[in-house]
Amino acid sequence: MGVNPAPSHRRSRDAAQMACEVIESLEVLWERGRDAVSSSPVSASQLRVLYSLEREEGINLRTLGELLGSAPSSVSRLCDRLQALGFVERAPSPVSRRELELRLTSHGKAYLLELRARREEALLAAIAAMTPTARKALLEGLTGFQEAVDKTESGHQREAADGAVRFA
Repeated sequence: MGVNPAPSHRRSRDAAQMACEVIESLEVLWERGRDAVSSSPVSASQLRVLYSLEREEGINLRTLGELLGSAPSSVSRLCDRLQALGFVERAPSPVSRRELELRLTSHGKAYLLELRARREEALLAAIAAMTPTARKALLEGLTGFQEAVDKTESGHQREAADGAVRFA
């Protein structure tokens, strides 16, 4: 006797809808955290630059643009604004006189540290309001979700590598 896939598909769709709602709630919490950290909060695009520079200290504008998927002129303007706020500094590259390295300043690092602390406080408050059973379920669900995302991402990376090899 065959199994009816409709209930499983419906549960997956319901889970995806709930995930969308949770993500929207997290975005609201994230924005509150960003607004609370500074009198001049950075935009979402500027925040992506800060995160990228934190992970890839000393990269140049071209590499940053590739990481962000943005045009060099847009990235340069973002960095101009962040430099004016005191979050980013540009320094000559020791490798090439024609390139500038981008680095977070101590002010930029402190901003990210405070931002993460505010966001963590908001998350901890929400999680503390949950029952122990709900917290355990959340942890298990998020762990499973992360594992599925990792598998999906590694599958996409393998497909891209296979495609590159095939068409090279």
